[in-house]
Amino acid sequence: MRKISTALQASGKLGAFGLLLAVVLAAMVSARLEAQTPQMSPQDIAPPWLSDTVTPRALDVASQIVTEDIRVMPIGPISRNAVGLLPVQVTGFPSGLWGQSKTSDLAALFRRLPMTGPPAILDLTERLALAELDPPANQSDLSTDDLFLARIDMLLARGALEPARALIERAGVDDAETFRRWFDVSLLLGQADRACAAMRANPDIAPTYPARIFCLARGGDWSAAALSMGTGTALGFISEEEADLIARFLDPELFEGEPPLPLDPDITPLRYVMRAAIAERPASLGLPLAFAHADLAPQAGWRAQLDAAERLLRAGAIEPSQWLAIATSRRPSASGGIWERVAAVQDFDASLLAGEMEAIGASLARAVTVLEPAGLLPAFASLYAERLGRQPLTGAPASLARKVELLSRHYESLALRAVPQSPEEAFAFALARGQSPLLSATASPRARALAAGFDAATLPERYAPLVTEARAGEALLLAALTLSGDGADFEDISDALKLLRYLGLEDTARRTALQLHLMPERPIR
Repeated sequence: MRKISTALQASGKLGAFGLLLAVVLAAMVSARLEAQTPQMSPQDIAPPWLSDTVTPRALDVASQIVTEDIRVMPIGPISRNAVGLLPVQVTGFPSGLWGQSKTSDLAALFRRLPMTGPPAILDLTERLALAELDPPANQSDLSTDDLFLARIDMLLARGALEPARALIERAGVDDAETFRRWFDVSLLLGQADRACAAMRANPDIAPTYPARIFCLARGGDWSAAALSMGTGTALGFISEEEADLIARFLDPELFEGEPPLPLDPDITPLRYVMRAAIAERPASLGLPLAFAHADLAPQAGWRAQLDAAERLLRAGAIEPSQWLAIATSRRPSASGGIWERVAAVQDFDASLLAGEMEAIGASLARAVTVLEPAGLLPAFASLYAERLGRQPLTGAPASLARKVELLSRHYESLALRAVPQSPEEAFAFALARGQSPLLSATASPRARALAAGFDAATLPERYAPLVTEARAGEALLLAALTLSGDGADFEDISDALKLLRYLGLEDTARRTALQLHLMPERPIR
């Protein structure tokens, strides 16, 4: 606050609004009370970077008065844990997949799922998060939304903001914890005005002082925003760091010539948007993945767009076509690192359009070399595998083309029509056909584990208790953790693949095995 006061005293250009803000800030300095940060929510397991935008709803005493001769009976309560975007006809999951599992156990597993892993597993777990499924049968309290919130939090951790927003809006944004997530998603997707309009229109949502001030300013009521800032700071509801940022957000001209604000180690979407408004937006590269969406906009700069697109692509949060559109939007002016990947994709795209076999072979080798270590080869395969499979390539380029096709959804058609040209290809083709490959005496432990996963579609012992107790969905989440490399050993890999096949997820099992086999090895014990 001392910095703010000094800047105001030194400024000779306050104007009407600046004068009001100066008076408010001066009053805050003399009337500041000991700051007390109220607990906004009982959900301590929410993502730590969420903005503190909603206060607990005050007790409505009148609503608690009920005369003795009135009895209220619930009629058909509906749990948010059952809300989804994908019906069973689309996902193929049985509606009772969660069965007898505990809501808290399922929620904990969703929150443990990593942000990256084999694309087939990312796809499976996102379908589980978005599926319309009956809530767990033993859920005693139908008002508990923990499984619903955990599904949202998993999507947010991966930067899948659009699906998260759609799922929230399907369930309804009428409670504090859900609104808090929806508000931040809207901010990060550039829809702040819509978020503020929803906050004003919902009488059950009480905004915190920073959120109220932000929305008042967005609505053009600058005087009310300044007064709210004074009141909130004096009552201890706005910290000194928040006050510094809000003051600059309300009237940045007052602080011309002042050094930028220090970096915020606990940045939230609300602070991020306010800092962006005063041209002090931090780079999203070191921030949680959800912030990367802000860098997809053209005004962020091409390098920032590329970095954000690659991060989100690896997490399955955007489509490969969106990454390709950014990567081919202009010619790189530098070399090395991300620029090498951009140039390789552009050269291959151009050679494929020209239909020159020699150029296709050379540019394909370069693309695979630079994209594979970056974890972008599956995305490249989804974009080009079908067209690449129609090219009359021979030799090493043909071998690379088959590898790319095996990493795409056309893996089985390739394995059925082509003849493997090496033991390595024979192994991959067997996986693509859902068969246990023949193993050489020098086969690696990883290869043996993948082959064992296709011995037979039997229920592994470690998952049998869960499946027989009607907890198949819980078993699936545990298998997804294993196949994502969360402390798994090779025997775990085999059993997880067998479980997928036993539950009818043959395509997911094959794609996962191929991705684990063909992509650079990750640490597995």
